[in-house]
Amino acid sequence: METKRSQALLALMEIPPGYVNIMGYVDESEVNGPGCRAVVWVQGCLRECPSCFNPESWSFEIKELVSVDTLASKIISNKRNTGVTFSGGEPFWQAPALAQLAGKVKAAGLSVMSFTGFTLEQLQSEYAPAGSQELLEQLDILIDGPFVESLAINDPNSPVSSSNQRVHILNPAFQDQITWASDQIEVHIMKDGSRIVTGYRGWME
Repeated sequence: METKRSQALLALMEIPPGYVNIMGYVDESEVNGPGCRAVVWVQGCLRECPSCFNPESWSFEIKELVSVDTLASKIISNKRNTGVTFSGGEPFWQAPALAQLAGKVKAAGLSVMSFTGFTLEQLQSEYAPAGSQELLEQLDILIDGPFVESLAINDPNSPVSSSNQRVHILNPAFQDQITWASDQIEVHIMKDGSRIVTGYRGWME
């Protein structure tokens, strides 16, 4: 694991400041948090969990570099987007850039949510990835903990996919907005004809 971590950190250093290495992006998702949201899937994760929704996101190699400014403009320009959700991959490995992005989005009046395989306690510790605290300070909602197949819930009324995961309301204004279900599937047809399938057991092609 230490070798993988070292390789990941070296790969992360290749991302220019102010840029995010992403696996994918969609607008107007209704299964990745409250309301209608943009979703940014980041590239890179060390966990390699069995039955991972997005195994394509494990590699830390550069997939698509997008500037924070470009992403912010894209999210804000779609008037149906009420917020943005960070997923992956592991968003907190790119916490500094995502914190910048979150700040710009929040300044426009949108909300920010993130999934993470870390626990909140790990992200608050001295061993957390760089920038974790800055990103936490920008979040309205955090879903923490890795997906564990043996703990899968498969409940249309649950906002999380496995029972070890927790919903942290970091902004009290969202206390009554945990209304999405984890086992809904949503298909987005892109302009080039490719599909993004997201939601519970979502995947990207």
